[in-house]
Amino acid sequence: MAVTTMDPESARTSQPQGSLGKSGGSLLSGRGLVAALTPRGKHYACGSIAAFTNIMVTFPIQKVLFRQQLHGVRAREAVGQLQRDGMRNLYRGLLPPLLQKTTTVAIMFGLYEDFSHVLLDQVSTGSGIPELVTRSFAAALAGTAEAALMPFERVQTLLQDHRHHGRFHNTAHTFRTLLSEYGVKECYRGLVPVLIRNGPSNMLFFGFRGPIKEQLPEASSRAGHLVNDFVCGGVLGAALGIMFYPLNVVKSRAQSQVGGAFRPCGEVLMMVWRERGGSVAMLFRGAHLNYHRSLLSWGIINATYELLLKVF
Repeated sequence: MAVTTMDPESARTSQPQGSLGKSGGSLLSGRGLVAALTPRGKHYACGSIAAFTNIMVTFPIQKVLFRQQLHGVRAREAVGQLQRDGMRNLYRGLLPPLLQKTTTVAIMFGLYEDFSHVLLDQVSTGSGIPELVTRSFAAALAGTAEAALMPFERVQTLLQDHRHHGRFHNTAHTFRTLLSEYGVKECYRGLVPVLIRNGPSNMLFFGFRGPIKEQLPEASSRAGHLVNDFVCGGVLGAALGIMFYPLNVVKSRAQSQVGGAFRPCGEVLMMVWRERGGSVAMLFRGAHLNYHRSLLSWGIINATYELLLKVF
């Protein structure tokens, strides 16, 4: 029997519904606005709101983690760097991840649903291809599509790196400088590790989300479902964060450079490896914080996403 990667509640929201024209008056409310979307369109809106909630809560943690990935320092030293930068710079670089994450998480959930429906209707029917395989391919496609918004990650990296504080003032100025002085290609520096990370991580996230939740105690209330969704998303996010951590280190190092040659992913990894004395522990410096951040982030995203699907 094929393992479905959607919760029953998620599957319910994806079924065709009646005409939306009868509820025009409700469009004045937030709930009406979401309801005005197509059934699968709600997955985009709910994913975007979930990502917004997560970024606002976890951005300072991400900034500490970024400094560890970039410089290989301990958490205390990374926190000290932020303290020296001052409170006015604590949320410096917030706009790029806010724009990127609200869009990419919307794409992640929305395109996954859309690709799944298209592939299940057009490919799997009568073909004998297991549903799990089809949904895994849909997840990989959605992850690859997310990479189109990688320039936001690129700008976030430059704004968070204290070595560039004097050169790049804000999101708009950074984009303008990169495009005018280096061209569009510079905005996609570090694309390869992002592509390697996104597809497989999406496949594993959607592939195990349903089975993990099935192993948790059965919830009998909305609060119980919220806790289960938080645990499910958090455990998956934390595990995937550790699994793909070296790729994020490579991405951060590659994207901290402005101008010059584009080094292959493997070359950047070896450069970091040599700089950190060939130590696996140093390569994974910051992974423990990334684990806790991912646990919190993906717990918030998954729980908020599933809650919004039920509410709207």
